[in-house]
Amino acid sequence: MLNIFARASVSRVTDPVGAWLVRSGLSPNAMTVIGTAGAVAGSLWLFPTGHLLAGTFVVWGFTMLDLLDGAMARARGGGTRFGTVLDATCDRITDGALLAGIAWYLFVAGNRPLAAAALVCLVLAQVTSYIKARAEATGLSANVGLVERAERLIITLVGTGLTGFGLRYALDVALWVLTGLSLVTVVQRMVAVWRSAGEVTAT
Repeated sequence: MLNIFARASVSRVTDPVGAWLVRSGLSPNAMTVIGTAGAVAGSLWLFPTGHLLAGTFVVWGFTMLDLLDGAMARARGGGTRFGTVLDATCDRITDGALLAGIAWYLFVAGNRPLAAAALVCLVLAQVTSYIKARAEATGLSANVGLVERAERLIITLVGTGLTGFGLRYALDVALWVLTGLSLVTVVQRMVAVWRSAGEVTAT
């Protein structure tokens, strides 16, 4: 949802930076890989060891690089098919590592119910993305949902960051809210696919 409304505003900031990075010799695919590697390392090293605040800033910083690969692709006149698949694949890897790292931390801390919620969020995040990708590959539409990648990252990192600052139960609230909203999103997308299939059949 945020991707739709914020895209134009964000592009005004990232496009000049992306053009400069292209002129410096860096490719969009390299930026994608760098951002993913940093976010995964932060997720699986800092969160499991209890460094929630540091992990939040590291993952947030490297995830922001994901905004630049698109800007770099536009600066080069458009992205490639391989770059599109690479970007989507790396997004799924980053999402999985983030929630896996948080679940790991919660298991070590002895909070198994919340660790389970983190794992449920991980699965729902992958399913949410898969529904849209599979629908589009089949010629259908599933471009709806309360919680897409941007919202998932914001909710999760706000929870870890506030907990790192000492606000108790912030992560609890974030993960339970994300679980509920992710379930709603999966249902929304399946309903959208069902309606889209009906419209295709009717024509």
